[in-house]
Parts: sequence; structure tokens; C-alpha cells
Amino acid sequence: MIKQHTLPNGIRLIHEKMEHVRSVAMGVWVDTGSVRENTETAGASHLIEHMVFKGTERRNAEQIAIEMDAIGGNINAYTSKENTCFYAKVLDEHLDLVSDVLSDITFHSVFDPEELKKEQGVVVEEILMNEDSPEDLSGEESNMLFFGDEALASPILGSKESVQAFTRESLLAYKNEFYVPNNIVVSVAGNFEEQALVDSVTKWFDIPASPRATTPILQRFPGGKREKFVEKDVEQVHICITLPGFARDSEGQYPLAVLSNILGGSMSSRLFQTIREKLGLAYSVYSYPTSYTGTGTLTLYAGTGEKQAKEVLSRMLEELERVRKDGVTKDELDRCRDQLKGSYLLGMESSSSRMNALGKTLLLQKREYSEQETLRRIECVTMDDIERILPVCLDVQQASTALVGRVKKQKAALLEAMRG
Repeated sequence: MIKQHTLPNGIRLIHEKMEHVRSVAMGVWVDTGSVRENTETAGASHLIEHMVFKGTERRNAEQIAIEMDAIGGNINAYTSKENTCFYAKVLDEHLDLVSDVLSDITFHSVFDPEELKKEQGVVVEEILMNEDSPEDLSGEESNMLFFGDEALASPILGSKESVQAFTRESLLAYKNEFYVPNNIVVSVAGNFEEQALVDSVTKWFDIPASPRATTPILQRFPGGKREKFVEKDVEQVHICITLPGFARDSEGQYPLAVLSNILGGSMSSRLFQTIREKLGLAYSVYSYPTSYTGTGTLTLYAGTGEKQAKEVLSRMLEELERVRKDGVTKDELDRCRDQLKGSYLLGMESSSSRMNALGKTLLLQKREYSEQETLRRIECVTMDDIERILPVCLDVQQASTALVGRVKKQKAALLEAMRG
């Protein structure tokens, strides 16, 4: 059973007991990510995520690592477009310690100037590594094309210039603005006693209350067909197509998840069967949906040899047009609904995945979702639902396409493929 508590300072606690496991997974979710940043603060959320592990008022970086290693636990963090999460997984007997450590790094990190300088260098290397990965780069470029001047276009890592410009004072100013109780959710899943959990979180997360809170940023996309060619001396051409999707918790979210599965979400999908299995034109070809507050995307990717790039791009666009005009079959709908249900249930068997689902939905959607409700929403997707979203999601006139590789010489041919 999923339960919620609100601490005296406003921090929300959501938890689910799993009696059949020996672990406890805990996450601290903060309502800030790259959508909250501007040109001066680009990359702040991600740099803060790095800095919290570099020492607190009570622990240095080595002590944080030793404490978690000594109990066989693991601790990590990630930053996304819309949120930051610090999380850990330990044996159930170490519940109080994980509350202590996570609250300590989240609220009491010292941001030592020397450590900041080193970590800025680490993040710059991370940015360069991302630029060296043509698959990641094609996705980033396509996303930036699609969202234009909207905040969702901003890279999570920031830029080399913005990251290097931060001082201890400017980074702490950003952190103090957003790391307040009303912007924080603590989610827990695993084997624990409820009262012990509530007492532990109340004790360690006892930070001063604040009236400040973020408001949702409703994103949109400018619309229109766009393309970008990034010349890079790599063996393959990496093709990424971004199309309109649906906002989180909207009526189109689950139909789009099913449609994406049909298109390129599995080995039996249309793109995989056509481009890889039948034609042998690519090793990696897939699609996936992403939902944000107010909008969403459907993304298609393929990596192929330089000589096959035009054909692969043409085949991808032809399949999109075929599905848009002719729809999907009842067999495809039934199979992909069952696929989604199966992958969802298998994914939710661990305490970590349940903790993630609890925290993210409460933080970003201001509500909880039970397993039964999610399954019901998948099962309720009909042929009519799919038909209804096809004109929106598969409109290639709204597509943003990024191609990374040796594309300069064949730019005209690739543009011809895009025009049909």
C-alpha cells in the first residue's frame, strides 16, 4: 500500500512497503532541472548534483563513500530536464543511516572552492565526452531543433563556458533558491517499519520551512520542419528524428507509448523488422516517447553506414507515413499492450524502480499512481485512441531531424529523402 506524509516543514514523504525484499531504496527528489535555468545558470542543477558528493559539514567525500561501501549499499544521483534526484539502496537494517547520509549531502554540502574547480573540470570532460558520442549528439541536436528557444532545448550539462563561470557563491545562490521543503519529495520503497521510517525522515530532514515553491513551467514546441547536419569523422551516420508527443498525464500519453512500441520499441517492431532484419541496413534502430509538463516528444533513431544513410532515412520516413495513413493492426495493438504491461510489471519488481516511480510522479504530477491504475491505463488503449493521435505524432512536417557523421557530401541527397 502506498502512503503519504507531510513533514512539519512541508517536505512530502511517500512510501510503499515491500515485505518480500531485504532492501530499502530511498530517493530525494528536487523540483529543479535544466528547464529552470537561463543562460547564466545553464548547467547549475547538474553541477550541484556533482558537488553534493564532495563533502558536507560532517563528512568529506571519502567518508561518504566509505560509509556506504561498509554496509554494501550504493548511492548516486542524476539530473534531468525537470528534476534532480539523489538516491541510495541499502539493506533494511540501515534505513536510518541512509536517511542521515542523503539528507546530509542534499542540505549540508560545503561546496569547497577547490573541489568546485576540480568538478568543473570533470563536467567539462563530460560535455566533451557527450560531443564525442555521435548517437547522444544526434539526440541532443534533434531535441534542440525541435524546442527552439524553449527551456527544454537547453542541454542538461550546460555549456563549457557556463559551467566554468560558476563560483561557489553563484552555485549556492541557485541551490538555495530551489532546495526548499516545498520543492522536495522523499520517496521510499522496500522492507521497513512505517513509524521507524517516518521518525527517521522527520529527524534527518528537519530543515527550516520556507514559503518559496516552484510553479510548473508549461513547455511547448514552435512547430515546423527543421533539419541539421553535423559533420563528424565517424564510421556511421546517426539519424535522429523528433516528432510531437504528449504531456505527462495527458490522454495521449499511453496511446503514444503503445504506438512507439509498434514503431520501434522492440525486436518485433516495424522499424526493427524492416530496417535491420529484412534489409540489414542498420544494427541499432529504435523509437521512444518522452513526456514533460505541457508537452512531449516521439523520437526515432538509427545508426547506419555512410552509403546507406539516404535509404535508411527514406525507409524511416516511409514507415511513418504508412502508419499515419493506414494505422496499425489489431494484432499489433494487442501485442504491444501486452509488451508494455510485461515490461512495466517486471521493471517494478525492484525496490529501486518502485521508489523512482513514487517520487517522480508525486513531484511532477502532484499525485500518486498505483500499479493497478497504470495497468488499467495501458489496457484501456484502443484502436480509436491510436487513430486519434496519428495525425499529431506522425506529422513529418513537424519533424526535427539531426544527422551526425560524414554528411557534408551527401547533404543534397539526404534533403531529397526528407522531402520525399
